[in-house]
Amino acid sequence: MKIKTIGLAALLLAGAATAQAEPFDVADIRVEGLQRISPASVFNAFPVSARDRVDERELAEAARELFATGLFEDIRLAREGDVLIIQVVERPTITRLNITGNQQLEGEQLRQGLREAGLEEGQVLELSTLEEIERELEGVYQSQGRYSASIDTSVREIDEGRVQVDIDINEGAVAKIRQINIVGNRAFDDETLREVFELNDRPGRIFGWFSRDEYSREALAGDLERLRTFYLDRGYVNFNVESTQVSISPDKSEIFITINVDEGTEYRLGEVRFVGDLPIAEREARELLEVTPGETFSRSDVTASAEALRSRLGADGFAFASVDGIPEPAGGDTVDLVFRVDPGQRAYVRRIEFVGNTTTMDEVLRREMTQMEGAPASTEAIRQSQQRLERLGFFSQVEVETQPVAGAPDQLDVTYRVEEQPSGSISASIGFSQSAGVIYGVGLSQSNFLGTGNRVNIGAQRSDTFTSLNFGFTDPYWTMDGISRGYNLYYRESDYEDSDISTYSTDAYGAGINFGYPINEITRLNFGTAVEDLSVKTYNDTASEIKRYVEDQGGDAQSLKLTASWTRNNLNRGIMPTAGSYQRLSLETAVPGSDAEYAKLRAQARQLFPLDDNHDWALKFAGEVGYADTLGGSDPYPFYENFYAGGLGSVRGFTGNTLGQPTTSSGNSTRDRTLGGNILVQGSAELLFPTPFVEDQRSVQTALFLDGGNTFLTDCYPVLDEDAPSNCSSGVDFGDLRYSVGLGLSWLTPVGPLTFSVAEPLNDESGDDTQFFQFSLGQTF
Repeated sequence: MKIKTIGLAALLLAGAATAQAEPFDVADIRVEGLQRISPASVFNAFPVSARDRVDERELAEAARELFATGLFEDIRLAREGDVLIIQVVERPTITRLNITGNQQLEGEQLRQGLREAGLEEGQVLELSTLEEIERELEGVYQSQGRYSASIDTSVREIDEGRVQVDIDINEGAVAKIRQINIVGNRAFDDETLREVFELNDRPGRIFGWFSRDEYSREALAGDLERLRTFYLDRGYVNFNVESTQVSISPDKSEIFITINVDEGTEYRLGEVRFVGDLPIAEREARELLEVTPGETFSRSDVTASAEALRSRLGADGFAFASVDGIPEPAGGDTVDLVFRVDPGQRAYVRRIEFVGNTTTMDEVLRREMTQMEGAPASTEAIRQSQQRLERLGFFSQVEVETQPVAGAPDQLDVTYRVEEQPSGSISASIGFSQSAGVIYGVGLSQSNFLGTGNRVNIGAQRSDTFTSLNFGFTDPYWTMDGISRGYNLYYRESDYEDSDISTYSTDAYGAGINFGYPINEITRLNFGTAVEDLSVKTYNDTASEIKRYVEDQGGDAQSLKLTASWTRNNLNRGIMPTAGSYQRLSLETAVPGSDAEYAKLRAQARQLFPLDDNHDWALKFAGEVGYADTLGGSDPYPFYENFYAGGLGSVRGFTGNTLGQPTTSSGNSTRDRTLGGNILVQGSAELLFPTPFVEDQRSVQTALFLDGGNTFLTDCYPVLDEDAPSNCSSGVDFGDLRYSVGLGLSWLTPVGPLTFSVAEPLNDESGDDTQFFQFSLGQTF
């Protein structure tokens, strides 16, 4: 008998009694030792068949190929006459896979990685795979700075041919950065350069939890890129990180980082020129540049200039334009800047498609497109169309993709992927209020009614003190040119005789119609007219000012109202925006011939400044002023048309509609109230920040805020002669503005936006009505 070893397999060539080394013809092949693996799997992997003539070398190679399948622990070849015998010992099958100790890596994520590496329940066990997995997992943890992490694997036999694999993970602690040394810097000191880094070797004692002193390979790579950008933006064109050394303490708990840099020379910008094919006038191209000859060279300015040129060419249909800014030495400490321009072939849009709009009709999205099919592909029009979709408020996210058309280099397809969000609310409710008693209500408020893009509001509420019915409908595309038409009907009956909120009641019904005209993509004019019939009822404890007004002016008023407004909306989203601006100027008048002739002017503005590229952080400033007065004559302005302040959307922390001059008590009244004022001043400053523990930041918005505002009267209302003198003080006194600070949260729920706020008034005075917690459904802050 003759035995030869082949790698990890043993090759046995034997005859009946003597060694056989010479070639022979294989008459048949027999496999011995199989338990779970089929003979077909062996024959498919074994490159020798019956009737083949083989020698010892060829059999050795065939055994190696069969062993390479990983299915067997041992393979032996034997010969009985002309019959080749393959004797195998199968590898065990993994029946159970246990993983313990993992916290940083999720269990399912870890199992998926092991599965891709060939280690999962039901698979054949290969010890080499276990060793490789140990190395790779340790590498993963070391990249996170966990150098003390250890991976232990063990195999336990359950029964013959079946084993259990245990993977015990000790993740260890993240090594702390003990020292960061920068070597070779002359132009900037160590402290200046360390401010560029996110990693920190000196966390503060008070605010140390905000410092990053835990090492990770990715974080260091990001800091090196920030360091490179810092130098390149300050003229050091040849700056280079020569080397980086990372050493670890013996106990693997501390990291020492040494960065060797070569600053090079500070360069100034010389000549700026264009090469290649520039399809626009050079004068126009230079106006787009962010760089100026003679200034210190800045890579970020070069990148911004190239992007501005690329965007301008894209607006003309050169969707695949290439613009590269390349610095070229010009002698001394000066570099010239060459913009290489390749506009490519002008592209046309073949098809525009929409994905994700399961409710909203394609027509609603398509009418917002400024980029048309068959027209030259304009990057500006494609981006503008995306913004118009976002401003609708129907979608939480809008993404756009452009794909070249195969075989047509001058064509591309545009796909808008949208994610629908609640654009209104449908509700049936029953509640209780101390002021109104039991409240029953049903309502429908939809900005995208049945996916048509039309706005519908229907509501009915009934309580012990009021009844309200309303209906409104707006078609934003009454004409194809974007002219909108809307109309509304309403009826409100209030009875607050037993209420502690108000001491008068009104019954009103009316109807109106309005039209909107687009001036450009972000600006609209709106005009409307409405008729209203309103009656005022007083009670024993009604404020003296109201009683005197009704006595002098009467308790009934019929009005014909005209409205006009100018709106400019450049916000990035329709609901919970994070960037852009919004301005609105509106005028409402009750025309001559109405029982109460007046004019009401209102101006609103919002501005948001994103603080990071993802718009997770932003500053928001909002302000509103209003002024109203009668149209000639000496009659007082109707108190029921006054502005009000306080509450959500105004000065949070104060009860809604309670800020302003106090009224004069009359009859049994013992509490000061306000009638608002014909002058309104209010505003807010907010810091928007990511909501902790929430993945979809577009559905939730949180803010720290500072609110301020109040209402004022240019002329105090007269009181009844028999009542006490009025406590009113007319005129605008900014010292009477009320302020509050707090935290607000808006959440897009399936039934509409839900807003909460907790606020603390900063300068409330005796008699002010304050509320620490406030909430609203259907309104965002």
